[in-house]
Amino acid sequence: MTKDKSIIIKNIYYMLSYAFKILKEENYEEIETEEFENIQDMFAAILGKGVARQIKHGLYREYITREEDLMFLRGKVFVKESFSNKMKKKRALYCEYDELSVDNIFNQIIKTTMHYLVRHTSVKDEFKEQLKRNLLYFDDVQLIQVCEIRWDTLRFTKNNQEYRMLINICNLVLDGLLLTTEQGKYRLANYLDEQKMHRLYEKFILEYYRYHYPELRANPDQIEWNVDDNNIVFLPSMQTDITLKYHKKTLIIDAKYYSQTMQTQYDISTLKSANLYQIYTYVKNQDKDNTGNVSGLLLYAKTDEDITPDFEYKMSGNLIGAKTLDLNCDFSLLSKQLNLIVDNYFYNQKVD
Repeated sequence: MTKDKSIIIKNIYYMLSYAFKILKEENYEEIETEEFENIQDMFAAILGKGVARQIKHGLYREYITREEDLMFLRGKVFVKESFSNKMKKKRALYCEYDELSVDNIFNQIIKTTMHYLVRHTSVKDEFKEQLKRNLLYFDDVQLIQVCEIRWDTLRFTKNNQEYRMLINICNLVLDGLLLTTEQGKYRLANYLDEQKMHRLYEKFILEYYRYHYPELRANPDQIEWNVDDNNIVFLPSMQTDITLKYHKKTLIIDAKYYSQTMQTQYDISTLKSANLYQIYTYVKNQDKDNTGNVSGLLLYAKTDEDITPDFEYKMSGNLIGAKTLDLNCDFSLLSKQLNLIVDNYFYNQKVD
């Protein structure tokens, strides 16, 4: 049986703020001070401000291929269809042409999401009003069926980078990432939602350390297999979630967001085998010279399980830890938890 994982709504805003740096800009300051009763209100507020900001800069346009009868030549002429028009005494050429249009998939997703939130009973009128004003600028944009959106095929370029945060918010809203519960908290809806929340959780931790500890050079790193004969055929790639480096010290963090953090067999709880094997493999292959300067940490989002990870082991000279991050507390306390990890692994230890 899995356990629910609660998070204060405001902390989702802070996590999004780190994951998408644009939320730190002045236009969003009042959202940070707002107290939200439910998650839909928060998403409506972010989209209301974000889309209004984008409208001032201009909605993203891209070339759309159109086919229609025209009174003049434009683009490519279809002879068969144009001849048919002539036989019907219709003075028109049937043409195919490319037109720069706001009616593209990105704007369609945003319009559909605002349309949904305006009709959502949980969203306050004050947030709906901003969305309604925004929708006036989307008259030339069609609504889209949510089931038709292929999120994995969307590609961002230098021309639509500002849409990245907005589209991610839309993804959370339209896929129903979060279900509201009592007392201004929420819980995960299903396994798919947990997958999406995991990506946000991982991105938040990475960007938090990049912002507050630039000297640690936080990055997802590629680890090479420590093989004797250089034969790595069929070996899987090793990509860390977050790697922190300071002087000769390295900490590899594997961010884990599960409804259940421990595995239980015969009423005995243990760390999940696959997680522990993975972080151990990362650490030992990174520390090729067995210096002991490479450590690993499984960082789980805290659940309400009776036993949650808070362990540390010395394995073949390397420190391997498993801890939990409590997301259901004031953000200042959440921040202290992340800071303490850095203090314990870097600044409270002797640096060679």
